[in-house]
Amino acid sequence: MSTTTTTQTTTQKSFFITTSIAYVNSVPHIGFAMELVQADVLARYHRLKGEQTFFETGTDEHGIKIFRTAAELGMTPQEMVDKNAGRFQDLTKALSITNDFFVRTTNPDHKRGAQKIWQKMADKGDIYKGSYEGLYCVGCEAYVQEKDLVDGLCPIHKKPPELLKEENYFFKLSRYSKQIRDLISSDTLRVVPEARKNEILNIIDKDNGLPDVSFSRPKSMLPWGVEVPNDDSQVMYVWCDALSNYITGIGYEQENDTFKTFWPAQVHLIGKDILRFHAGVWIGMLLSAELQPPKNIYVHGFITSEGQKMSKSLGNVVDPFEYTEKYGIDPVRYYLLKEIPTTDDGDFSKERFLGVYGSDLANSLGNLVYRVFSMNEKYFGGKVAKKSSTPPAVIDDFVAKYHAAIADFDLKLATETIVKLMNAGNEHVEKMKPWALAKTDMDKLSEVMYELLETVRIIAVLLLPIIPNTAEKILAQYGSAGTVQQEKGLDVALTWGQLLEGVQLTKGDVLFPRIEEVV
Repeated sequence: MSTTTTTQTTTQKSFFITTSIAYVNSVPHIGFAMELVQADVLARYHRLKGEQTFFETGTDEHGIKIFRTAAELGMTPQEMVDKNAGRFQDLTKALSITNDFFVRTTNPDHKRGAQKIWQKMADKGDIYKGSYEGLYCVGCEAYVQEKDLVDGLCPIHKKPPELLKEENYFFKLSRYSKQIRDLISSDTLRVVPEARKNEILNIIDKDNGLPDVSFSRPKSMLPWGVEVPNDDSQVMYVWCDALSNYITGIGYEQENDTFKTFWPAQVHLIGKDILRFHAGVWIGMLLSAELQPPKNIYVHGFITSEGQKMSKSLGNVVDPFEYTEKYGIDPVRYYLLKEIPTTDDGDFSKERFLGVYGSDLANSLGNLVYRVFSMNEKYFGGKVAKKSSTPPAVIDDFVAKYHAAIADFDLKLATETIVKLMNAGNEHVEKMKPWALAKTDMDKLSEVMYELLETVRIIAVLLLPIIPNTAEKILAQYGSAGTVQQEKGLDVALTWGQLLEGVQLTKGDVLFPRIEEVV
C-alpha cells in the first residue's frame, strides 16, 4: 500500500500528540510499549484523516534515581542515559512507531527551552526561594505526604521516603489552582476517562487547592540536572525539566513554525500514576508562562503479568523485544490494544496472547482474507467481476462505531468493532456459500464476491492504525485500488464502492502462520 502525501496548507487541521517521556534508569517494559502503541494508533489515524500530524515521544534523563543508579553501575550519568535511551529508540522501531521526533532531556536544545520557560515563570513573579523539609520518594522523584504513605512506604514504589531539608526555589502553583480546576471541570482541558477527571478534581479540592511546589534541588545534593537560570548552585526539579519536553520538542526555544503550528497539543497520553503532575503542575507552568494548555489528557492504566505485578524476582517481566522478535510486531500491537482496557488496568498472559493470535489473527482475519482472495482467483481469475453499489447495512454502522470509539479514547472498543466486522465477513461466506453459487448462479456469485472483497478492503483500512504492517499487506493485494490517498482522507477510503470492476487482484501469502507452542 502506498500513501500519497500532499503539500501542507495553513487551513489544514493540525494534530499534536505526545507520550510521557520514559525514565531511563532501566530498560523499556511492556507498559511503555503499550503507551507508544496507543499514541501511534492516534497519530496514524489522524494522518489518514488528512490532518497535519506531529507525534513526539522520548526519554527523561535527569534526577536523583539516574545519578544514583549510574554510580552503582560504575558509569557516568551521561553514559548510562545514552545507553538506555538507545534502547527506547530501538523500541519505537520494534513496534513500528511513527513518531516524528524523539526528545531527550539531556540535549542542549531541550535544556535551553526548559530554562526559557523557567525564566518566563520567574519574570511573572511565580518563582521564589524558600526552605523546605519533607519526605522525598526517590522512585517518584517527588515529595510525598505522610498521610499518603502505606505502613510508612510509598504506595507505588513500596519503599520508605527520605527526609530532606533544603533551600530550594518554589513555584507558586497555588496562584493557578482555581484556574486549573475551572479548565478541567468545564472540559476545556478534557481529562479522559471520567474517573481520572474526578480524581484530579478531588486532589485539588481535598487540600483547598493545589499547594506551591518545590522546584529545584541544590547542586551539592544533585549535580545531575538542568541548571536554574541565573543560579548555578541549583538544578531544576526533575518534573519541571521533564514536563517542559512537550514544548521544547517542537521548537519552543526559537518559537519556530513547528511550535506555532502544533501548540497547544491535542493529546498528552500518560499513565495514571503521573496524572497530578500533568493535570496540575504542568498546566500551572503553562498558565504562568502565558501558554495555552493542551486540549486533552488521555490516561491509561497499568499492565500486570500473569495476574501479578511485574517483578524481576518473580521472573514475570514481559520483554516487548522478545515478543516482537518471536511472534511479530502486529500480534503484539494487537494484543495491547484489544486485550488491555484502554483506560484501565489489564493483564499480559502468554497463554492468552497465543490464544488471541490463533482466534483473532490467524482465524478471523487471516482465514477470511485468504479464503476470499482464493475464491476470487478460482472463480474469476483474480479480477473484480461485478461492482455492487449497495453496501451491506452493517458496514456504515461498524465504521461509525470505530470513529466514535477512537474519539472517546477507547482503542479496545475500536479494535473489537473491527473484529465484529471480520466475523460478519466470515459469516457472510458461510451464509452465501460461494462454492455452491459457482455451480448454479455465476451472476449472483460475482455480486457476493464483490461484497466480500470490498468488506475485506474496508477492514484493512480500519486496521491501518492498529496493525499497520498486516493492513498494508492486505491492501497491496488490491494493487492501486488499495492505495489510501491522504488528500482524499479516511472517509473516502472507507466509502463503499472504491473497488472497480475489472481490477486485477493478487492473492497473498498466509498472514499469520499457525503457532504450535505449548505454554
